Amino acid sequence: MGDLMDRTAMQARSDQHSAYGGDEIDLQELFGVLWDGKWWVIGITILASIAVVLYALSLPTLYRSEALLAPANSSGGGLGSLAAQYGGLASLAGISLPSGGGPDKTALGLQVLRSRTFVEQFIERRNIRAPLMAAKSWDLASGKLVINEAAYNVVSQKWLREVVFPRNPQPSAQESYKKFVTHLSVSTDKSSGLITISISHLSPIIAQEWVTWLIEDINNTMRAQDIAEAERSIEYLKEQVEATSLSDLQSMFYELIQSQTETIMLAQVRPEYVFKVVDPAIVPEVKAGPKRAQISMLGSLLGGVLSVLLVLLRHYIVKRRD
Repeated sequence: MGDLMDRTAMQARSDQHSAYGGDEIDLQELFGVLWDGKWWVIGITILASIAVVLYALSLPTLYRSEALLAPANSSGGGLGSLAAQYGGLASLAGISLPSGGGPDKTALGLQVLRSRTFVEQFIERRNIRAPLMAAKSWDLASGKLVINEAAYNVVSQKWLREVVFPRNPQPSAQESYKKFVTHLSVSTDKSSGLITISISHLSPIIAQEWVTWLIEDINNTMRAQDIAEAERSIEYLKEQVEATSLSDLQSMFYELIQSQTETIMLAQVRPEYVFKVVDPAIVPEVKAGPKRAQISMLGSLLGGVLSVLLVLLRHYIVKRRD
């Protein structure tokens, strides 16, 4: 019995040694294949590195300007809380007051800022279609944006792009919108509620201008909407005053009219209506991208891995054929 156990243990050690020996032979073969194909590995890695470096150098330099904003806590238009307060009294007289409920003004302002209508109007209002769609580079010495002359003639202000149908030489509103949102970034800090608006562009001056204009225009847009809503509310309330003879209802309507008049007055005298600037946008001095060194290192690494795989694949394909 003891001899049988000894023979079994010796056989197991022998099998284990054979397995290890087989693995060692496989590793030796693997390193041998890589050594034989070392020039392929070196050559492919160098070619991939050169290609990636050339690609990284061809990428345009981008500058990012950003502004930090805080909610301005402006009172919204509409009938608001007073309408809710007097709604029961109005309903007794058969009069329906519109509800003042609605989304948070800050959240609404951010949605409007990203909306297609606002962006398209912003592009037209600020006349930025050429620097948006035909920018070629930025001249550091003169501080001016270089426009691609093959796409847009600055003197005649005509578009010369060669495009495929259904595109036109002059970029459409939809095409301009899609391009603009690639430059725009809006983020909100959930803990503090602060908002960051940033623009990336070839020109640091244009990046700073667009951020400043965006903040100004979104405040003006939201202000105009609330003033228009308050004016409609006043007209509606005046009609209700004439339609009723009850003194209590007339007093309520006059109070609501006063509230809407105060809303219009506050909107007109407050420049930072929805978003208050905590840290304004500045002209950046340091580029934001691209990170050419990281792109080159990653490309060289991928080229080396690819070359090793190609050498091993070639070896085993030839071996299987033989």
